[in-house]
Amino acid sequence: MPDKPKDVAAEKLDRNMQVAQAPGLADLAWHCPKDPPFHLAGFAWFTTDRLYRRMPVHPPEPIPPAVDQLANATAGGQIRFRTNSTKVAVRVKLAGPANMTHMPATGQCGFDIYLGEPGRQVYYYTGKFDRTLQSYEVLLADLERGPVYGVTLNFPLYQGVERVEVGLEPAAKILPPVPYAAEKRVIIYGTSITQGGCASRPGMCYTNILSRRINLEFINLGFSGNGKGEPEVARVIATIPNPALFVLDYEANCSDYEQLGRTFPEFIRILRNAHPAAPILAVSRIPFSTEVWHPQAVQKRLANRDLQRRTIEDLRAAGDANVHFFDGSGLLGTRDWEECTVDSVHPNDLGFLRIAEGLESPVRRILGM
Repeated sequence: MPDKPKDVAAEKLDRNMQVAQAPGLADLAWHCPKDPPFHLAGFAWFTTDRLYRRMPVHPPEPIPPAVDQLANATAGGQIRFRTNSTKVAVRVKLAGPANMTHMPATGQCGFDIYLGEPGRQVYYYTGKFDRTLQSYEVLLADLERGPVYGVTLNFPLYQGVERVEVGLEPAAKILPPVPYAAEKRVIIYGTSITQGGCASRPGMCYTNILSRRINLEFINLGFSGNGKGEPEVARVIATIPNPALFVLDYEANCSDYEQLGRTFPEFIRILRNAHPAAPILAVSRIPFSTEVWHPQAVQKRLANRDLQRRTIEDLRAAGDANVHFFDGSGLLGTRDWEECTVDSVHPNDLGFLRIAEGLESPVRRILGM
């Protein structure tokens, strides 16, 4: 009797696990999303540098090398447009292949697609591709003929994109997206959690979830392991024009009490000097599930939380009414919150959804929306 196979080849046994085969993509017309009527969101320096990058190529002063490298990851980037094409595809050249151990390739290197207008966007599909390759093309939507669809394509969270083209039917209309409610941006600075590690697909990063619920452009400036509150980074971020709101969510990379005490007030001071009227929201970090077994870790987190709270209270007492604090201790909820990460630290999709739901109301209130 022959031996039974020991490996479980799910991709051979379940067609929904297979890399999508998309015949007919050669018949599509391919478009560069850098050109109108497409709209690129999430890249604050795109007008100057024309790159899918989250920090300027030539910053006004040197920034940490790790931040400079991580800025090439395209977290929070979006391609927005409307079309009556029944097919929407992407052709992508990445800066490198998928290489992470506990984040899916679809989140690190993939695009996903949402359909609908602001406030009513609905997820449709995620591009599945050979994770060993740096280039791929994939059909993201195969739609009914007739309607004009609002389309949002979310960029990869943890890899660079050197080139992307959007494939549509040759005779399809391409129209600008529905405008934002205002031209101002929500700028969120933080850590790997902000960047989107370890979401299963780009649309589940909490900044992207918020962008679907609040009709403004969101700028994701999360730097994995390197959101440390450096003043030189603050000065570069402060050059972004038209801020609707700055959100500071970097405690997890700056957990030393003394270091946080040095960087946090200075980061706020730099932003405030550049933007006297812009709201600033500080968010203390989410709890890590290992804290259940390490009470001293809880006390350390709460001390950092209280440091940030006191700083904001002191600034408000001194007359700055446009600084705000939000306690992130409860962002993952009170029931089953330990199930919200992949490794005790980085959220899974449930964790990101809960973070976005917890932040939506205070962000709306501060924005007057």
